[in-house]
Amino acid sequence: MIDLHSHILPGLDDGSSSLAESLEMARLAVADGTTHMACTPHIVPGMYENGSANIARAVKEFEQALRRAAIPLALYVGADVHIAPDLPEQLALGSVPTLNRSRYFLFEPPHHVLPPRLEDLALRLINAGFVPILTHPERLTWIKANYDIVERLNAIGCLVQLTADSIVGAFGRTALYYSEKLIDEGRVDIIASDTHGATRRRPGLSQAVAAAAKRCGEDEARNMVLKRPGEILANRPLEPVGKARSKKPSPGNAGRFAGLGRLLKGGTA
Repeated sequence: MIDLHSHILPGLDDGSSSLAESLEMARLAVADGTTHMACTPHIVPGMYENGSANIARAVKEFEQALRRAAIPLALYVGADVHIAPDLPEQLALGSVPTLNRSRYFLFEPPHHVLPPRLEDLALRLINAGFVPILTHPERLTWIKANYDIVERLNAIGCLVQLTADSIVGAFGRTALYYSEKLIDEGRVDIIASDTHGATRRRPGLSQAVAAAAKRCGEDEARNMVLKRPGEILANRPLEPVGKARSKKPSPGNAGRFAGLGRLLKGGTA
């Protein structure tokens, strides 16, 4: 499986606090079936002043540590990017990283306050050639009164990513309710761990995949942790499933899963 959202790099944000913890997180992820992971520390102006250069450096250092520890986990550069007015310009300059230098990036709104003109910012990003991946909308406290915003962001081209723990109820009833609602409506493109530690918010996708499969089928649940994340890392065109959910689903995907190695060829491992 491919995990596109993690805070596994040590010392960069509120995730892993040490190399030892990062290595344990990697072991847990691999034991659960994760083979590829995007390293996506927070970028929050005034709080977590990360950028492409220091994240890439940290990924390289962690790759070396994984090799020394014989942990078979392929890493990719990315970031959990908090909204900012100049975000299109920062992405275009390359100072804020996308996922594996693709057109796709993790797009994180504030958790407790719906910012004004969020759709306008998303449209600016899309018109600039980027594809926002809306992170964990099920956990945003403003979703109750503003679910239509999530629907509209999805309709204009934002992908939707759920947190694995939300789907199994670890974030409470509200996050579980909206996870199931989004899955049932056919709006979920990606499941990711958003792991922050080896003991709290541990890595792992398999339980969430099993829970999602009961609602949308095994093939579609696997698409959320393998096919679509692979296409994102390979920078292939990908339309949100929410925009095309009325279309007839294609047959089984087993043959396409077999080509994952070719799909990711050329990525940073």
